[in-house]
Amino acid sequence: MKSLVHVLREITPDAYYVGGVVRDGLLKKDSGDIDLALPKDRVAPAARALARALKAAAFEMDAQFGVWRLVTHKEKLQIDLTAFQGKNLKEDLLRRDFTFNALAYPVTAPLTAHILPVRGQKARVRLKNWQKKYLIDFKGGVADLAARQIRLTHSRVFTEDPLRMLRVFRHAAELKFAIAPGVLKQIKKDAFEITRSAGERVQEELTRLFRTPRAYENLLLMEKTGLLTALFPELEPQRTCAECYYGPGGVLKHTLNCFQREEWLLENLKKAFPKYYKKLAPVAADKALFKMAVLLHDVAKPATAKVQGDRLRFFYHEQKGARMARQILERLHYSKADSRLICAMIGEHLRPSNLASNDVITDRGAYKFFRDMGPAALPMLLLCWADYTSYISDAQLRRILPKSGDKLMSLEKAKQTAHVGKTLRHMQVLTLLLKKYFDSPKKIKPTQLLNGRDIMQALALPPSPRIGEILEAVALAQVEGQVSDRPGALDFIVRQFGQNQKEKEDAAKKAG
Repeated sequence: MKSLVHVLREITPDAYYVGGVVRDGLLKKDSGDIDLALPKDRVAPAARALARALKAAAFEMDAQFGVWRLVTHKEKLQIDLTAFQGKNLKEDLLRRDFTFNALAYPVTAPLTAHILPVRGQKARVRLKNWQKKYLIDFKGGVADLAARQIRLTHSRVFTEDPLRMLRVFRHAAELKFAIAPGVLKQIKKDAFEITRSAGERVQEELTRLFRTPRAYENLLLMEKTGLLTALFPELEPQRTCAECYYGPGGVLKHTLNCFQREEWLLENLKKAFPKYYKKLAPVAADKALFKMAVLLHDVAKPATAKVQGDRLRFFYHEQKGARMARQILERLHYSKADSRLICAMIGEHLRPSNLASNDVITDRGAYKFFRDMGPAALPMLLLCWADYTSYISDAQLRRILPKSGDKLMSLEKAKQTAHVGKTLRHMQVLTLLLKKYFDSPKKIKPTQLLNGRDIMQALALPPSPRIGEILEAVALAQVEGQVSDRPGALDFIVRQFGQNQKEKEDAAKKAG
């Protein structure tokens, strides 16, 4: 059977490997697809011929620009054929965004391809044995790959497609590349152009960036160039808000510090929660979603800032923040499910600190917290960890981290050690909540012993909201150890609610 590269040579001898597949191959990385560029009048016939030879589905994606896509039936390998954008290959390459993407390699030149099937997904491919003498490089892309830096092919890169500004930071994070000073300077000049990009495209780039463990360092660069607040103008007022409390940079500085802590946490769950990291890992898998929640968690602080006495307060900033976040997420075309989860995290992110203001965290309090928060509870605890730890230095965090699983320190002792003690106590509260959730699940989500019909029959009640209130009372009794089985639950409701019902009936008779 002929190899992939032999089929491509025979059917598309006038084509060139271009773009990401060349870049990734030279970096010895896998690619998600193969991009081929060739004369416009050759695209459609070449696509149909390749489809027959490779047993692939073929369809035209863009008639205007001459783009066809093939997907092989067996491996689900994706091959895109695109017409030269310009009169010839040189014009095509010179119109591309970054120098390392402006490389081409003739299909007829020596090369080997290794297809890597991925179960349930499209295959990946790695091209090997490149011969440098055949590489076509008009802009020094090969040298930039070796130097691991991002440079532009021309000054109009971002005005032609503003989304490319986000791609700079995404590539820097994914490839571990440096960004040339000239690129940052051009982004600073063109930052506001990002508002022309479609929300779903922005979301895709941010998601890919936030999935990496280098999102924070690139977010700082985005902030310095003005791209961050061009994307999220709602964050700009944070810059000068509460500088008396957070220092220069105000709430925005705090937001970025929280983002840094969240990124560290998601990469170091074992260090933060050594006993529960395995159970938390599936919950924390969507790193991009968690980081977006942290980025927006204090978005409403400037709008709610108010001096009360000698203190600056932000009353209901979490609730208003959830509403603002929902509008932002809609603008970026987030799914309803992701938006609900992020907004739930933001809207209630003060709940754990409210619990921490009590000397004792009762089972009843923990039950109500997890009941009210539902699927947002565990994600929100991770957001709160980032929020609390952002107020202390790295050295202080390293010092107290081993103590975060210790017995909950008293409020009085926490006050004696200022911010560090307060932070440690809050961290201990989070660990305690995880302990109750994972180690005592029956107290967090007790098994339902009775249903609504049982209540109505036992107390001779008609259907009403009162039934739900009684069921909740039974659940609380289970949490507090007053009830452990069905007979005990029936006895409990009769004792607690039966007499009240009888008194109401007697009073009704007398009134009648």
